[in-house]
Amino acid sequence: MLLTRRALLLSGLALGGCATVPRSPEGPTRPITLDTAFRGRLAGHGVFRVSLTGSERRFRADLDARLQGDRLTVVEDFFYDDGEENRLTWVFDRAGDRRWTGRRDDTVGHAEVRELGHEIRLAYTADFESGGAVTRLGFEDVIYFGPEGQVINDAIVTRWGIPVGTVRFEMVRVG
Repeated sequence: MLLTRRALLLSGLALGGCATVPRSPEGPTRPITLDTAFRGRLAGHGVFRVSLTGSERRFRADLDARLQGDRLTVVEDFFYDDGEENRLTWVFDRAGDRRWTGRRDDTVGHAEVRELGHEIRLAYTADFESGGAVTRLGFEDVIYFGPEGQVINDAIVTRWGIPVGTVRFEMVRVG
């Protein structure tokens, strides 16, 4: 019984050291808002990394966003290295000063968005289908402008509140 308690205590301490919120960007960055980051057409590439196994899933994406009044709609077309393709659409509504709420085709409830000057914080839960099963994942994103003007989205991915992976997605304006 003592070994089991120690194992639980040590595993809890180890998990407590895992970040569940991405760090803010280092160095100077320029101010960013949700609509200035995503309005128009963007193209990008990214990678999802699984922490435990070190495995990666790479993707590229095309985004097309339109602002109408206080609503920003972002259509995302994803193309994965394994041949899978899918389209997801975000609809963000302004919810006050520097705040938005959003929904995407696969979100559970609403995403919360906060514009914090030089970064945007986005938090949401989504259900992902894979191999006939649905997996519920939490996302904590930080979005900011990179040194060459690209939009960078870094995310910590959790399952049952435990960090299981990261996402790095870099986008540039096209057209």
